[in-house]
Amino acid sequence: MEAAGLTLEHPIMTTTEFWTSHECLHFPYDQALTREDSTTSLYYDCSAHMLWVGERTKQLDGAHVEFLRGISNPIGIKVSDKMDPQELVKLCEILNPHNKPGRLTIISRMGAEKLRVKLPHLIRAVRQAGLIVTWVSDPMHGNTIKAPNGLKTRSFDTIRSELWAFFDVHEQEGSHPGGVHLEMMGQNVTECIGGTKCHRSSRYHTHCNPRLNASQSLELAFVISERLRKRRIRSNHQVSTY
Repeated sequence: MEAAGLTLEHPIMTTTEFWTSHECLHFPYDQALTREDSTTSLYYDCSAHMLWVGERTKQLDGAHVEFLRGISNPIGIKVSDKMDPQELVKLCEILNPHNKPGRLTIISRMGAEKLRVKLPHLIRAVRQAGLIVTWVSDPMHGNTIKAPNGLKTRSFDTIRSELWAFFDVHEQEGSHPGGVHLEMMGQNVTECIGGTKCHRSSRYHTHCNPRLNASQSLELAFVISERLRKRRIRSNHQVSTY
């Protein structure tokens, strides 16, 4: 951090901004926290800054999509390998009829090999429809397995492979990777295998989904940084060539 110019005295080390997000799944909770903005007459779900629709809630004529259509929060759409390209286009048009930039984020979660096959078709369909979206990778939820001891876990190498595939596909399609969705924590948990070579049952604390620990998170951050650095160098080289 010091090499990047960040010391303990730097203002960024004492202040922070953060935003919250969750799947719009439990209606009584989200409806109870929905408010009308008195200055704009727009409705916002104040349970989070960003809500997303997932595999369980993405029906085009379903109540969840209808609810999300009526609020002005940024909206995420989780897509698996089961998502049909035209269905995704229709879903985007329902949730963002005016094609407003920043409104929609498409979050892919497929597994590395399926992503290489399926994601290009989704990208092409969205582009051909002229839709403005942000593409984000969730390399964790599509790679959950059950260990011999019955605990859910994830392989660090598989997570990294899907993330790498996400960048490869966007370079291939000429589109832009817009973000990464990870589950992590700073404690030395051993819920995901690989990277730090920990024994997974020794520090397994989650009651929901296995998370990356601090060392695995940093390792993945460096992988992403290196990929972005190479992309930037390649882009600068192309510009100088022209």
